[in-house]
Amino acid sequence: MKGTQLTIDQPAIEQPDTVDDILEDWGRERPELDVTSIGVFGRLTRVVAKQRAIHTARYEKYGLTWASFDVLANLRRSGGPHGKTAGELAKSSMLTTGGITFRLDRMEEQSLIERVRTREDRRLVYARLTEHGKDMVDFVFDQHVQAQSEMLARLSTAEIDQLAMLLKKVELSITEYQQRQIDGPESE
Repeated sequence: MKGTQLTIDQPAIEQPDTVDDILEDWGRERPELDVTSIGVFGRLTRVVAKQRAIHTARYEKYGLTWASFDVLANLRRSGGPHGKTAGELAKSSMLTTGGITFRLDRMEEQSLIERVRTREDRRLVYARLTEHGKDMVDFVFDQHVQAQSEMLARLSTAEIDQLAMLLKKVELSITEYQQRQIDGPESE
């Protein structure tokens, strides 16, 4: 096996990774550019891809997808009676209303949710967790949280808190960038 064996004295963080190689390549090919942002976004992309693959494999064991788990978790954390409209679900997830409707159809077929119309306005339909859906999301969520904790095992509690705060700051910075792109150069 090629490569250096890691020891306690050589933690993985000190070993070059793929992103370090990419940064080195760009530094050589385009030294006039500051490509340090690739270190952040390259690693974020890789982290998310690995994390999603791990969770997706777990969800599939229970007949769920990433999106259906997201919807079930969204309903579960909403409190009793664990119901939201498709619009409310779309607003508090990363799916469109159409995407939510498609997922709700599938989850209804699996008896994970039921659709309930209100008496006040029959046009208003809530997706609600069934007992089976609640049991399923609770079971899978326990595993989800445990896996995420294990994935962060190399970080201390203080580092996890700091990373979460920094990622929040990154998202705010990206949101501001998006707004500047929408507003255009005339707003600057």
